[in-house]
Amino acid sequence: MKKSIPVVATLAAVVLGVAATSTVLASSASSATAERNTKISGASVIAWNQELLKIVQTPGAQPATVHPTRSYAILHVAIDDAIVSITRDGSPLLVSVKAPREARPDAAAIEAGRATLTALYPGFKAELAQLADGQLAMIPNGADKQQGIQVGDAVAGKILQLRSTDGSAITPTPFTPGSQPGNYRPTPPNFPTPAFTNWGQITPFVLKSGSQFRPEPPPALTSAAYAQALNEVKSLGQNTSTTRTADQTVIGKFWAPPIWNTWNVIAENAAISHHTNLERTARLFAVLNLSFADSAVAMYDAKYHYQLWRPITAIRLADTDGNPATVGDPTWTALAVTAADPSYPGAHSTMSAAGATVLADFFGNRDQIQVASTALPGTVRTFDSYSDVATEAGLSRIFAGQHFRFDHVAGLDLGHDVAQFVLNHAHQED
Repeated sequence: MKKSIPVVATLAAVVLGVAATSTVLASSASSATAERNTKISGASVIAWNQELLKIVQTPGAQPATVHPTRSYAILHVAIDDAIVSITRDGSPLLVSVKAPREARPDAAAIEAGRATLTALYPGFKAELAQLADGQLAMIPNGADKQQGIQVGDAVAGKILQLRSTDGSAITPTPFTPGSQPGNYRPTPPNFPTPAFTNWGQITPFVLKSGSQFRPEPPPALTSAAYAQALNEVKSLGQNTSTTRTADQTVIGKFWAPPIWNTWNVIAENAAISHHTNLERTARLFAVLNLSFADSAVAMYDAKYHYQLWRPITAIRLADTDGNPATVGDPTWTALAVTAADPSYPGAHSTMSAAGATVLADFFGNRDQIQVASTALPGTVRTFDSYSDVATEAGLSRIFAGQHFRFDHVAGLDLGHDVAQFVLNHAHQED
């Protein structure tokens, strides 16, 4: 006798069959999208980094009271968070938006770059549009492209809103220099107004506060450690030094440009040589520049907390420091013009340690590294590790007469601590 199959059971089988087929199709589409995303080049991220580098080097483009590292961080975290909102490969670093998986992450990255930099530098709107439109023209038109653009715009808006109340727009109060031995005061020959006096109080991107990793106080003026450091920079950092080697003179001049710019170019070269894709390139530059931005906050917190005089002041007034091991030289002049902020800790050392820590985390410390400088066109310095780059960049400020060795040491520790904290935050989000 032929058995009848229950209608309910038959319908269930049909439904289950359709569902299984739909799942397979959806899985295949998702896999294809993921495979496409992993093959997208990181070149567009590098292009936006180069564009910002060009802008901040344009006279008058960067607001005098806003540190450039803030712009780098806003640009790159917007690019990264727009991409990750789509790929969902890990979590965004600061913000996220709902995004369809089929949206183009490369379109999102391009629009995030355009939207952030146009808001930060409205005078460059046409140039930025030309860059974005040229990049978008390389992506086939379709709903996925438009969805990506919408995601990039939305993430950029959220990042800009988040940073609109960080305190960076507050006009700094006039700085009153001290007159006691050790107190920072504007330096010869041009005696510039101290810069970024309030930057240690702006809201960091990742750190809990600017003082989170504040270094211990510098050595007392009457200590042997202070005398040793002063006498070292007095000898090696003088414009007419006879103890500084020819290579040390080159080093002192080579690293003079803004150090965060130099490290961003180092990162560009690393990303190119390691063929990083869109996601990895975006995460690299986001973590790197979040580390620089928060290092700037932490560094200025410490600088204006301790307000230690610069070597040129310390050496010229050494007879007043109460240390028998130091001797004043009222005509002493440094190899380079002194920066307009207190000495401790050193900016080059802080930023360089942060840069080396991040790049070593992504690529390993040992790498083939070549560095050029706008200060000495045609000169290229070669290194075998990112830590060696950081060490030389920091020591260059002693050779240039800008810093004491303890400024350098404290800066290395500070930059490493900040970058490691940002990296830990990024790894937690992955």
